[in-house]
Amino acid sequence: MSTMNISLPDSLKSFVDEQVSQRGYGTSSEYVRELIRKDQDRLQLRNLLLAGAASTPTAPADASYFEGLRQRVRNSDKAGGQE
Repeated sequence: MSTMNISLPDSLKSFVDEQVSQRGYGTSSEYVRELIRKDQDRLQLRNLLLAGAASTPTAPADASYFEGLRQRVRNSDKAGGQE
């Protein structure tokens, strides 16, 4: 694992220390790693949403569409129970 040193103003250092103690983190590094992972997840979701918005529209998601999904799930449950 690589090491990275960061400089924080006292107010941010106090905030991080408070989060570590109140939220059960062992170290400030654990807290920062979780923030970075959450940011990665947020960026991935943003990219997926943008890709979806830019994609060509397909059939509308109306009542018959959702009924078809329900039927697929029912059929898959029946097939899974026969093993």
